[in-house]
Amino acid sequence: MKTFIVIITMLFLGMNTSFSQSDIKSVTAFYTPIEALGPELGIKRGDPSDIIKVGTVYYVWYWKVGENVRWATWYATSPDGYTWTEKGEALPPGKEGSWDDEGCFTPGVLVANNKYYLFYSGVNNPYKTQDLEKSKTRIGIAFSDSPDGPWTKLSSNPIMVPSADKTQFDSHRIDDASIIVRDGKYWLYYKGRQWGKSPRETKMGVAIANTPEGPYVKYENNPVVNGGHEVLVWPQGKGVGTMIGREGPEDVRRSIMYAEDGLNFKKTHNFSDKNVPWAPGGYRPEAFTDSGKGELIKWGVKRASKNGFEYLERFDLKKDSENPN
Repeated sequence: MKTFIVIITMLFLGMNTSFSQSDIKSVTAFYTPIEALGPELGIKRGDPSDIIKVGTVYYVWYWKVGENVRWATWYATSPDGYTWTEKGEALPPGKEGSWDDEGCFTPGVLVANNKYYLFYSGVNNPYKTQDLEKSKTRIGIAFSDSPDGPWTKLSSNPIMVPSADKTQFDSHRIDDASIIVRDGKYWLYYKGRQWGKSPRETKMGVAIANTPEGPYVKYENNPVVNGGHEVLVWPQGKGVGTMIGREGPEDVRRSIMYAEDGLNFKKTHNFSDKNVPWAPGGYRPEAFTDSGKGELIKWGVKRASKNGFEYLERFDLKKDSENPN
């Protein structure tokens, strides 16, 4: 199949990160179709989680919805990151009348204490409404002893809710969790939207907990990034890297940013092409190790849209020195 290539210029960050003009490198992003998760009549897939490897098997979670398919979190596995097999539904919507009875989506994954945790966004019926109060999003957690489930939702869900102060950046929407282990704590990065604001005004915040189940305490100086409609973070050396998509101010969107303290993010590179990966989930082998050895992500899965279809495809990032062309 045809591979789509996008050239991007970026600042490549090493283990002991310091920024200067001499650090600027080029990489190529390759976009490769995934047959099992590709375009399918009457079905939509999107917003994949970050990817984990269990033994020799890669796992990814995502939302799926369509004809006779409820809006739920599904998952797929792969032996190599290229050939995927859809395994089935992982997290269904909640019971009628619950906070997540219409849908469970934008999953994030955490591995800790010999357990697997799925963080997910939930909405209650009716979600698609002009009533802002009824269209709020919240974050919940489910856990399992196996990445294949079965999954049990926490009785304390939702574990994060929109701010009651309508002047705060996350007073309407709060979702899209991406989690890393840092300094022995669990750092949950998420997107928030202020009451009455548009999706283009979405920003990124962080909340920190001592245990995987929480409680998660929002950082008092949120937001940490004034943009970004999707959340993808990873440990990078001593700090945290993040990929910012198509939403946000001109000086933020379509970029990669870095914060040595995990809080004060600065832009480190721009995409030279507007085709930045949409709603990506990356393979982050050091995400939960707290090792200080994390590097810039090399590949992952992203959301795609073409000819009325919404589906998933793989992306790969390569440094110019690795590019045979």
